[in-house]
Amino acid sequence: MAVLLVAHERFLDHETGPGHPEAPGRLGAVARGIDAAGLDEALVRVTPRPAEREELERVHPGAYLDELESFCRTGGGHLDPDTGAGEGSWDAAVLAAGAGLAAVERLDRGEAEAAFLAVRPPGHHATGTRAMGFCLLNNVAVAAAGLAARGERVAVVDYDVHHGNGTQDVFYEDPRVLYVSLHQWPLYPGTGRLEETGAGAGAGTTLNLPLRPGTTGDSYRRALDSVVMPLVESFRPSWLILSAGFDAHRADPLADMALTAGDFADLTSRLAALVPPGRRLAFLEGGYDLDALALSAGACVAALAGVSWRPEPASSGGPDAPAVAEAARRLAGAGG
Repeated sequence: MAVLLVAHERFLDHETGPGHPEAPGRLGAVARGIDAAGLDEALVRVTPRPAEREELERVHPGAYLDELESFCRTGGGHLDPDTGAGEGSWDAAVLAAGAGLAAVERLDRGEAEAAFLAVRPPGHHATGTRAMGFCLLNNVAVAAAGLAARGERVAVVDYDVHHGNGTQDVFYEDPRVLYVSLHQWPLYPGTGRLEETGAGAGAGTTLNLPLRPGTTGDSYRRALDSVVMPLVESFRPSWLILSAGFDAHRADPLADMALTAGDFADLTSRLAALVPPGRRLAFLEGGYDLDALALSAGACVAALAGVSWRPEPASSGGPDAPAVAEAARRLAGAGG
């Protein structure tokens, strides 16, 4: 299967500061991993376009956009203790936010079966009105909101090790978008409890699975089989978006999970099967050990292409996941 690989050198212009883990070298690691997977014949390389103002304002109010642009263009600095930006960050962020929209346009034309968005800055912590957690604009939310605006039902599944509080916040009361997160608990940003399930018209369209440090791939696979896939199937999405963060890898310096590249291959291939070919997007989020990032990104893109490439075996034997059992119980009760 063909996969759009959406990338641009301008993403390197986003400077976060000396020693920051979300550094330009991450994109080089992603490229190395995809090359190692031997996917050249499957890749359709795409240049993204900047998101239009109207497209951004489906997620971010104009006042926030104006403030962020001015902050970057006047030299940038620290937006919070974790989140830096420089003069090139605004253009990079608007291009990252438009990458998914460009991919949707190409997928609509039948140019590939899936897309991988090798973008930075990442996005899933950015709320409508606040940059945080290395994120300036919410790339996944901009793409999902664009799809929802044309009548699509969108499932967003986030397997980054950190809870995607920004994406959850944007769609918490929106019945058109299902948000699912599997994340380490406790960990930054401190959101993503099992009890957070949506509100108003969006009640029941948020699912959080907080997992213990040291969780291995067998628990993630059980979570997919017993909770995530049944819920997504009942939602009947027409599009799937993955927040593909690879910082749940056992080597990542910012978290304490125990996944391998083989696990990311499994997660991606199983989730991709939830929607028809041509309606699958995966956005790069976290992943801060460069070797682990390369292996994991290569395995993810290979899975999107229908290729089995597992440079590391899948993992097992970690702690149990009581949140998964409780979520399965609640799902069974709701179905009965």
